[in-house]
Amino acid sequence: FPADMFANEEGGPEPDWVITEREQFSDFRDLNKDGKMDKEEIEHWILPQDYDHALAEARHLVYESDVDKDQKLTKEEVLDNWNMFVGSQATNYGEDLTRNHDEL
Repeated sequence: FPADMFANEEGGPEPDWVITEREQFSDFRDLNKDGKMDKEEIEHWILPQDYDHALAEARHLVYESDVDKDQKLTKEEVLDNWNMFVGSQATNYGEDLTRNHDEL
């Protein structure tokens, strides 16, 4: 995989990102240590069982929109970043923003 994105034609040292990718492959992606990824390893990489996509998206929205960094979003912060919210699966692509919510 790194060879598809970086060709070390000069024979110099590899960039840090290539070294990191090699380490990620050997330590986490190639689970059976056969030097290649099979179907199960690819599925585990793309859809890890221990990763909460909704929580990660919610954290991303708060991190990007919370201007005063108080870990709470005001109506103004949401409206100022409306494009992120209407483009997010966490808000059902904006539909959840039009419903009445007690917590808002």
